[in-house]
Order: sequence, then structure tokens, then C-alpha cells
Amino acid sequence: MNEIRDIALAPSGETKIAWVRRNMPVLRGIEADFAREKPFAGMKIALSVHLEAKTAYLCRVLAAGGAEMYVTGSNPLSTQDDVAAALAAGGMEVHAVYGASEEEYFGHIKNVLSHGPNIIIDDGGDLLEAMRTDFPELCRDVIGGCEETTSGIHRIRKLAKAGQLPFTMVEVNDADCKHLFDNRYGTGQSVWDAIMRTTNLIVAGKYVVVNGYGWCGKGVALRAKGLGAKVVVTETDPISAIEAVMDGYEVMPMRDAARIGEIFCSVTGCKDVMGAEHFALMRDGAILSNAGHFNVEIDMEALEKMAVRKYTARHNITAYVMPDGRELFVLGEGRLVNLACGDGHPAEIMDMSFAIQALSAEYLAKNAGKLPCAPLTVPREIDEAVARRKLASLGVEIDTMTTEQKDYMGI
Repeated sequence: MNEIRDIALAPSGETKIAWVRRNMPVLRGIEADFAREKPFAGMKIALSVHLEAKTAYLCRVLAAGGAEMYVTGSNPLSTQDDVAAALAAGGMEVHAVYGASEEEYFGHIKNVLSHGPNIIIDDGGDLLEAMRTDFPELCRDVIGGCEETTSGIHRIRKLAKAGQLPFTMVEVNDADCKHLFDNRYGTGQSVWDAIMRTTNLIVAGKYVVVNGYGWCGKGVALRAKGLGAKVVVTETDPISAIEAVMDGYEVMPMRDAARIGEIFCSVTGCKDVMGAEHFALMRDGAILSNAGHFNVEIDMEALEKMAVRKYTARHNITAYVMPDGRELFVLGEGRLVNLACGDGHPAEIMDMSFAIQALSAEYLAKNAGKLPCAPLTVPREIDEAVARRKLASLGVEIDTMTTEQKDYMGI
């Protein structure tokens, strides 16, 4: 039984899905292959990914391969009710509603898992954690899973180190065709699309503080620089800090950046990156956003305690009034800004990321019972297959090494 807002919203969702499908040629090719080969025939797949149009199309690609799909979102503020309705109208079981409470959100996850999936597609690790703790008896039927995010991989590796990982998990995020493009170009564009759409303010000339200089941070900083911002980077990793310096950014501790920043964006995957000590230093009107998967990078509990009152300044913008009269503005409740306040990454970028997901799921299905109960790197041949499909869709040709060159390189 579905848990969605309103099935009557389905036509709007179908329009969105049709648009992204048109702009995801790699996934279209995989859909045709799956429809012919049926690699998931007789299998159940549980999926928890931000439930918007691109994710919906991934669900349909997996279904074309014979999978019985059970779908939920991975963030209460990123679910698009019309897209959820379109999937439900098409026959999938969907448990997702925009603005779900924490209790409802985890209830949706449990509902999709209760059907006993053979493969899980996860975004942040909530499916894996619920499977492990709430349905341990069903873990024996799980061939494995695929994890979309850096945050989720951190959880997988922590479980593996403790000997508590119940089945194989493919680290999709670390595939080159994922993190080199999705994390950098996708996050970079979608974060600023969301911030600008939500605030309707100019970026040029402002001090933008980017917390973290991994691949996502690099993308956010690059796009901010292109928009004319004065970019400051904060880091805890000395190598990443040197990268930021040599890429032309100011690097300083957060206690110093807090005093000058006008727009803040945290992309670390860690908790309490912006805390009480920083809120006390921030200038009046500072805008706070998070582009990490979980809503822990801005210490919202501390901000709530410090504020003498709060109010809605604009849709998806909450103002927190400090005792001295300063106002700090938080976007999307401190949740993943590019999805809580926008449509997420461009379709062409997710074309590669979700192609990796789809082919990694196929790899699990084809190797059932043969894989270790451990984190698994995406096979290189999958990465290269997606890259070649993408190049072909762009009409781009590349050179091929001669036999002599391969011998010289030891390939």
C-alpha cells in the first residue's frame, strides 16, 4: 500500500520524468539493455534516494530490468510529491511524502524494507542501518547494496571495521564517473542554483565561506568564484588546505571566517561545523546553508537555544534573531540545500551517477553469492563503460592506444 500525498499529482510528475529521461542518454541506453536482458528478474529492490524526477527515472530503468521496486526518499524535504505519485500510478510501491516527520520518514524506510529486498540502493546509509537493526532476519536474502554518498560510505566503513556490515555494499560514490562529476560539477551548480533561487540575492562581491574542500567543496568554491564572490575556505585536512590555497582561495580557521562571511555553505560530511561559537561572531544578515547529506553540519539545536525568536523570512528561509539583534538566516532548515531548496543536480550529471548505480546493481545480481561481506569498489570496467557511453552521447571520439603503447605502459 502506497504512502504518498495525492495520486492526482501524477501527471505533473510524469512531465518532470519525461524531461529528465530526454536528457539522460546513457541511462536510456541501459534501460534498453535491461529491458532486453532482464538482469533483475524475480528480484526485489528497495531504494532510498532523494525522490525527484531523476531518481524516478532510475527506478523505472531498474524496473525495466525485471525488478520489483519499493521506493522511498532519503530526505523529507527533497521528496517531490508529484514524482512520488507518478511512480505509484505506474505500479510501484512508494512510501514518501514531502515534509514527513522524523517518525514518518523512518516508518517509510521500514515499510519498503519489510518486503524483503534482494538489493538495496541507498543514499546516506539509512536503509542499511534499518536493515541491520530492524530486519536482521531478512539480511540473509540481500545480495548486496549500492551507496550513493560520501556520508553513507563513512557509515559503511565504520560498520565494516567493527565487523558489523551484514552484506556487500558497493561504494558507488567513489567511482570516477560519480565523484569527479557529480560531486564537483553537479554539487557546484545545484548548490548555487538553490541558494540564488531561494534568496533572490546577488553573489558577486560577497564573502562566501565554503567549509570543506573535498570534491563537493571544490565545486561549490569554483562556482562561487565564477559568480564573482570572494571565496574563503575552511579545512581540517592540511593537504586539502594547500589545494585551496593554490587554487587561489583564502584559507583560514572557521573562527576567523565566521566574522567576515556573508554566505556560508558547509560540505564536510561532519557535524557541528558551524556552532555556537561561530554564530556569536557572524555578521547581521549572514546566510547559512548545508550541502552535506545529513542536517548536522549546522548545529541547529545550539542556534535554536541562542535565538530569542525566529520567523519565516521567505519560503525555505528561517530567520534566527540573536540577543543583540543580529539576524542569521538558515536555508532549508539546515538540510541538503540543493535538494531542500532546489531540484538537485542537473540531469546530464546524474545520467552518469545513476548509470553507475544501475550497472553496479546489475553486477551484484550477476555475482550473487560470490562477493565478500565487505565494502566493494566499483569495478573499473563499469566506470569505463559509463564514460564511453557518455562520450558517445556527446559525439566525442578519443584515441586508442596501439599494441606497442600498451606493451610500453605494461597494460
